[in-house]
Amino acid sequence: MDWFTASDYWLSRLVFQRALAGVYLVAFLTAALQFRALLGSRGLLPIPRYVERMPFKAAPSLFHLHYSDRFFAACAWSGCAVSAALLAGLDSRLPLWAGMLLWLLPWLLYLSIVNVGQTWYAFGWESLLLEVGFLAVFLGNDDVAPPIVVLFLLRWILFRVEFGAGLIKMRGDACWRKLTCLDHHHETQPMPGPLSWFFHHLPRPLHRVEVAANHFTQLVVPVLLFTPQPLATAAAALMIVTQLWLVLSGNFSWLNWITIVLALSAVEFPYDAPSTPDAPLWYEIVVLAVAALLVYLSYHPVTNMVSRRQIMNRSFDPLHLVNTYGAFGSVSRIRYEVVVEGTADDVPREDSDWREYEFKGKPGDPRHWPRQFAPYHLRLDWLMWFAALSPGYAGSWFGTFVERLLENDRATLKLLRRSPFPPDAPPRYIRARLFRYRYTSWREMRRTGACWERTYVREYLPPTRLAGAAQRS
Repeated sequence: MDWFTASDYWLSRLVFQRALAGVYLVAFLTAALQFRALLGSRGLLPIPRYVERMPFKAAPSLFHLHYSDRFFAACAWSGCAVSAALLAGLDSRLPLWAGMLLWLLPWLLYLSIVNVGQTWYAFGWESLLLEVGFLAVFLGNDDVAPPIVVLFLLRWILFRVEFGAGLIKMRGDACWRKLTCLDHHHETQPMPGPLSWFFHHLPRPLHRVEVAANHFTQLVVPVLLFTPQPLATAAAALMIVTQLWLVLSGNFSWLNWITIVLALSAVEFPYDAPSTPDAPLWYEIVVLAVAALLVYLSYHPVTNMVSRRQIMNRSFDPLHLVNTYGAFGSVSRIRYEVVVEGTADDVPREDSDWREYEFKGKPGDPRHWPRQFAPYHLRLDWLMWFAALSPGYAGSWFGTFVERLLENDRATLKLLRRSPFPPDAPPRYIRARLFRYRYTSWREMRRTGACWERTYVREYLPPTRLAGAAQRS
């Protein structure tokens, strides 16, 4: 079938596949380095306890069949190895069917992780990686030219990501319609980056331009993805530029990067593609059958997207094949942070020697300038942002987190930038306090060297110790 493939997108597929493999690698590395404290047998939300109450049908995962920390580590590091092999182009050296199986492997492994990841994996970019990763299985390798229907479905995902995000903003917080959201967003976003302070201090008229440009990119430009070239390439390029602007302005895990990867699949690079044989019949049948399934599963995401009660970041099937997306339908005006402190004193008093735990990414010490972590995802730091919005977001895990700090749990402490207590001398008590944070002005920053100014608001958790701990003499 001459209409089945598009040889002009041979280089587009190559760039897309290598970039997607890089995102997979970051995702598996994040899982491998953080799972023990978050999801392990002694984690804040242990997987064994979760799979006992969650049926396999509702959340398919290898870990329903067997779980141990060693087995999870093997899966995560295997995902890293396969992703690295795909990044190096191993799929192009294999027969078509073997290359497809190689792409299927990281999808299966990451699906298993996401479906038991609970609140630590309840982010839109997890489902987005799975949806894009599933389509990548059917994009083919050097044995065939890229299938047109798969390229179209990749644009369909990109359209839903951008258009859905644009709609949720217009239907959500009034500041998006008034073009004033960026007066606050750079300061109150979940995890600021090293340039976020400077973005916040841009002139307010420029913030209005930013918001207007965002609306244009998310509500108008996505339609152009389905127009002939070179207009579709221009639309994708504009999306890439917008996403790079967001990369500079904050730490949003790999959300921006996976969106850039999707946009790359729509770019027609000027390249003389090598000649490839016709696609085998079995491959055409499989691709068309999968495409039909995905179009059928798009009903609920589309219905949600056009609904006035639109919800964002939801999966409508346990395999995360077609999902709905969106971000920041509302923007906080005030930034709150939970500051966790410990003391070795026998009796906790206000004048005790309280020492602050330092997190890697979330604001803490006002003099510590934010660092760039994205696309790497600091899961605990992100959830601490939600915990500051409302204790209800942390009800399932914060108490256990405090227990692990009182134990000087090694895996938990690895999630932090620094513990104020030596390994052999855990704190006697832990407390948490809520502070309001704001960016300093240019004058304040020059005078103090601090990028934040913080003000005590209230007690978040009173001084707490391990149950049954003996009183020191």
